[in-house]
Amino acid sequence: MFFSMKDKIVIPKEAIRIRVIANSNEEYDQNIKNEVKDIVEDEMYYLLKDTLDINNARKLINSDLINLDTKIDDFLKSKDYKLGHNINFGYNYFPEKEYKGIKYEEGMYESVVVTLGSGKGDNWWCVMFPPFCLIEAHDNGTTDIEYRWLIKDLINKYFK
Repeated sequence: MFFSMKDKIVIPKEAIRIRVIANSNEEYDQNIKNEVKDIVEDEMYYLLKDTLDINNARKLINSDLINLDTKIDDFLKSKDYKLGHNINFGYNYFPEKEYKGIKYEEGMYESVVVTLGSGKGDNWWCVMFPPFCLIEAHDNGTTDIEYRWLIKDLINKYFK
């Protein structure tokens, strides 16, 4: 399931991603994006932390979208953010990304995408199933090689 080509890691097709797109690249919009990212990441972590099956993950995500939407809406209201947001769970476009020297291919991927305002700013994304986001959230200064092996171990755990 897992393979790499030089500096490129290919995430399995059975993965589900998260993407949060800012309204713009202004500091305020990027800060809002980062706070919404934290909300989405936390919600999905607690929702999916014990899930090993992608079909079950899909059901849980679908059943929680209204709750997630409400949490984001409440947060945005607390910040007096009037540009709105949109959540989409399905196949969405992702640009190429490089992280820790690894390139991830662009393409259409199954994902939860939260777009803030016009969605013209920089975005954040990662894989939420299997829970690769946890690697970044709990990064303790691992080297790139350790990071690659950790990804391989997670893929082997979730896609036996």
